[in-house]
Amino acid sequence: MGVYTTIDPGSGEQLAQYPEISDAGLDDLIGRSTTAYRSWRTISLDQRRAVLTRAAEIHREQADELAKLLTLEMGKPIAQAKGEVELVASIYQYYADHVAEFLADEPLTIAGPGTAVVRTEPIGPLVGVMPWNYPYYQVARFAAPNIALGNTIVLKHARNCPQSALAVERVLAEAGLPDGVTSTRSSPRPRSRPPLRTRASRAFR
Repeated sequence: MGVYTTIDPGSGEQLAQYPEISDAGLDDLIGRSTTAYRSWRTISLDQRRAVLTRAAEIHREQADELAKLLTLEMGKPIAQAKGEVELVASIYQYYADHVAEFLADEPLTIAGPGTAVVRTEPIGPLVGVMPWNYPYYQVARFAAPNIALGNTIVLKHARNCPQSALAVERVLAEAGLPDGVTSTRSSPRPRSRPPLRTRASRAFR
């Protein structure tokens, strides 16, 4: 199994090396996400809201540490990095505050007797491929509503910000997310194999 290297964009200094995920590791990750979905979708809305609220709190408590990672890995000025962390905290808090409203049944007007509603429900493990320029913000936009809904997520982060990726996973775990609800796929290289979406679908069946 190979490794890839992260480099400080300001100095060119090598910061760390991280192993690629193996085929077996990827299969295990998909399996854990699928297993976690079957229980996470049944967790009460209040419990999911509590996780989102705690995620917002942790981002604010650890703002300096999280911001420094953005500056270190992708060269974002520290003031902008702190702004991104605060924005992310506000996203998690927003969904904690409004998820009950978003998931409420929407009545439809129909002709004739009976009733009809539009209902929003989880669908299973989802894959999010993240860009490099907003390592926390883009994750939060994807993760917060799906965690609130009851989905699980597998994240493929940009290859130049793995420490930020691991920080996201750590913060969400500290916030109370069970293992497998959010997972980070660390392999930077495409492989000649069935795409992740296909393999996740097979696992879910």
